[in-house]
Amino acid sequence: MTRDEHDTMLVQACLQGDRSAFDELVDRYQRALYNAAYRITGSVDDAMDVTQSAFVAAYEKLHTFDPSRRFFSWIYRITCNRALKVVEQRRPLAALDADAHRTDSNPEVLYGTTESGEFLERALREVGSDQRIVIVLKHILGFSYREISELIGVPEKTVKSRLFTARRRLRTVLLEKGFVP
Repeated sequence: MTRDEHDTMLVQACLQGDRSAFDELVDRYQRALYNAAYRITGSVDDAMDVTQSAFVAAYEKLHTFDPSRRFFSWIYRITCNRALKVVEQRRPLAALDADAHRTDSNPEVLYGTTESGEFLERALREVGSDQRIVIVLKHILGFSYREISELIGVPEKTVKSRLFTARRRLRTVLLEKGFVP
């Protein structure tokens, strides 16, 4: 039995009243969903809240889950949408520290160090939410175009277009902050 088939079986068991089945789904995906929420929100507390609220929403809407789809994609999409709402509700961030400048322009390399990672996360918050989500999913979490397409519910072509635009916008933000040579 594949992981997706097992997930579908757990969803069916939950719908028939087996609460421990949903606990297994929580155990299986809590860490991945928390990581995604943290990468989007940049806050431990917000990520914990988003993860919990995503599981509550999924439980309440479990009857709407389409078993022909992947459960993980479905709940991941719920989590990402909730995380983006949290980010959009925040006040604008304070100006970045002047001494946070670096010269490395590769987002994957930048994210590898704590200070650089924090700077990149702040820069990501300045790009639009549609752009931020594709950057996070592709470059930080390592999803394929097809997986991103399924997660956010748009065609692969749209994912590629958003990613192209997002990379350009992120580079512009980094240049404006003096981070890229």
